[in-house]
Amino acid sequence: MKNLVEKIATLCENFAKDAVAQVESGNKAAGARARKVSLELEKAMKEFRKLSIEESKK
Repeated sequence: MKNLVEKIATLCENFAKDAVAQVESGNKAAGARARKVSLELEKAMKEFRKLSIEESKK
């Protein structure tokens, strides 16, 4: 679970960096990277939710 939380934190940082680059400087490549990371982040968040529910049942 700890590794998953660290992965989510890293993905959030990467997303924020690329999203800011797209918004502030119009960097289209950064926008593509941000969209890719957002999909990875979505999967990681779903996994976190699943594990969190399992942990709460113990």
